[in-house]
Amino acid sequence: MTTEEKTADSAAPVAVPPTPSSFGTGVTTPAERKRAFQILFLCQLSGGMGQTLVYAVMPPIARRLGMSEFETTMIYSLSSLLWIVTSPFWGRRSDIVGRKPIMMIGLLAFAISTTIFACLVLVGLKGWVHLSILFPMLLVARSIFGGLGSGNGSAAQAYVADRTTRSERASGVASLGAAFGIGTAIGPGVAAAFAVIHVVAPFFAVAALAYVSAALIWFFLPERTRPSNRVSEKQGRKAGLRWYDRRALPWVGISIILSFAQSIVMQLCAFYFIDMLELKLDDATQMVSVGLMAMAMAALFAQIGLIQRFNLSVQWLLRWGSIIVIFSFVGLVAGSSYGILVTALTLSGLGFGLLRPGLQAGASLSVSHRDQGAMAGFIAGTSATGMILTPFIFLNSFIGFNIYERMHQAPFIVGALLVVPILAFALFHPSMRGLQQAAEDFEDEEEGIGLQ
Repeated sequence: MTTEEKTADSAAPVAVPPTPSSFGTGVTTPAERKRAFQILFLCQLSGGMGQTLVYAVMPPIARRLGMSEFETTMIYSLSSLLWIVTSPFWGRRSDIVGRKPIMMIGLLAFAISTTIFACLVLVGLKGWVHLSILFPMLLVARSIFGGLGSGNGSAAQAYVADRTTRSERASGVASLGAAFGIGTAIGPGVAAAFAVIHVVAPFFAVAALAYVSAALIWFFLPERTRPSNRVSEKQGRKAGLRWYDRRALPWVGISIILSFAQSIVMQLCAFYFIDMLELKLDDATQMVSVGLMAMAMAALFAQIGLIQRFNLSVQWLLRWGSIIVIFSFVGLVAGSSYGILVTALTLSGLGFGLLRPGLQAGASLSVSHRDQGAMAGFIAGTSATGMILTPFIFLNSFIGFNIYERMHQAPFIVGALLVVPILAFALFHPSMRGLQQAAEDFEDEEEGIGLQ
């Protein structure tokens, strides 16, 4: 029995909000853990929404501003590059200074970045700034999110790992991944709803939610013991987990592949709907958002209706998630009507709704308690690689021709092929068979550490 469980058995938990800046002694009570996980769910939901609402809003805006598809996706790609570079740093840093400070930095950076971005878009639509000046300003505004906002997800996942046993870990980490995944899926739907008010209203709405989330973290998220009380900063630098470690490398690789496949859907589906269905720009946001909302509902069903209800294993999530995603790509390639394309997006949401939590839970279960921040950073960082690969491979005219323009279905064919290795990984890779052994190896270690 863990230290926290013994404490819970001996006395009734009393939820007392901690002071924002102090670290005392003791462990988090069950009541506080429940409240903390609810707060983190909201925070990750808002972060996911901010990551993807631009996919529904920006394509019509970009064409009004005169921006090409490549220029539009470059806004996402630079931010994603910074996300990849900085996520491992913030994850390791949370192992030393604590999860809460890193989450605060990430949420405030996200809120400020989104607010500035919305103001710049508004200025551009008014015609007050020429595109040659506006475009680099948009890049910089979004880069704040990529460089500083990346710490939020890494620290939040590590926070949950700190406060769950091995038996609880898969469900806990998957729930957090589900929150972010749901946010990424419903972001375009939120964009459609607020776009009725004004095209930049979605940005301000999500920024406001991020400010609220930061306030909840500051006042109500308990963290009494820094991870550095267990692992010193010097030890962390010497013995910290590296991405090429045999425990991390398989999950890092599968995370990159999954990110690439998912970004193909998220970044190109709006352009694909416009071009394949010959939509008017004024109707595009609403029609694309309906499809993305269907995808969101499917992801919600997968992550809340299935994962939490049936406590599905990592192997099951990766195997069936891969199969469903492959069928969704086939539907996108073959689809010639609005109904078929929306159905394909629905399958995509269901499949990725299983895959992403399965990946995060599996990666967390593969390492010990002291490496949770580092592993979370690796997964969070590599989850953005697809945002860079997709535009450079499919929309980059500098390679001689634009693959997407030559054949609109080509990216989705590649997406289906990408998911095949994920299925093979789930079926045959030793990491799958090693999860149970890893759990047994680390159980004794965590008994000695206790939960914060």
